[in-house]
Amino acid sequence: MSGIDLLAFGPHPDDLEIGLGGTLAKQAALGHAVGLCDLTRGEMSSNGTPETRLKEAETARGVLGAAWRENLALPDRGLGSSPDHTVKVVELIRRARPRTIAVPYWHDRHPDHQSAATLLRDAIFNAKLKRYTAAGDPWQPQWVCHYFINDAGPVSFVVDVSEHYDTKRRALACYASQFTRATDSAETRLNSPSFSQLIESRDAHFGALAGVRFAEGIVVTEPVVREHLIK
Repeated sequence: MSGIDLLAFGPHPDDLEIGLGGTLAKQAALGHAVGLCDLTRGEMSSNGTPETRLKEAETARGVLGAAWRENLALPDRGLGSSPDHTVKVVELIRRARPRTIAVPYWHDRHPDHQSAATLLRDAIFNAKLKRYTAAGDPWQPQWVCHYFINDAGPVSFVVDVSEHYDTKRRALACYASQFTRATDSAETRLNSPSFSQLIESRDAHFGALAGVRFAEGIVVTEPVVREHLIK
């Protein structure tokens, strides 16, 4: 696990695929070591069971080509309610020692996604402090990137994922409990026929802005350095 290139955090199983699936698939295809972490098991979801969602997440991991996937089993709808939550995230960061960390954007219609952003911000900061009490040696990533789940906004840059978009679609399809409306399932925003259209239209919009078919938007809070103004 130690010394990976990218560690991506999602609040619930399927959030990573919704917001960053194409980028994760692209990084893995380029030979980068990618680790995934779901903070919760999604036990408050209207459909599916935690056990089902864990299996779906692992299947999606294989589709994306990530090296491994962990679930911290923090409480769904209770992220950040205990200092222990920060400790668990810190310990994973210190074990994985990632060059880059990807976390949800801090504005989102789902309260858990906002709570996750706050929890992860604090954990990333604390992970580098040698006097912060948690297992492992202090670690600071080179870069922290933010991705969109439900919403979108101004981006720092986009990642062209056109060649990997079918992989994103296949990874999302692994979550049948969430995105397929069965006769005994509750009607939700996720299993509405328009939800996949919402995801793809956002990615197509970012792509059109950059002159490609599909792209995923990324926000960073530090300046992006370039050597000069010539591409």
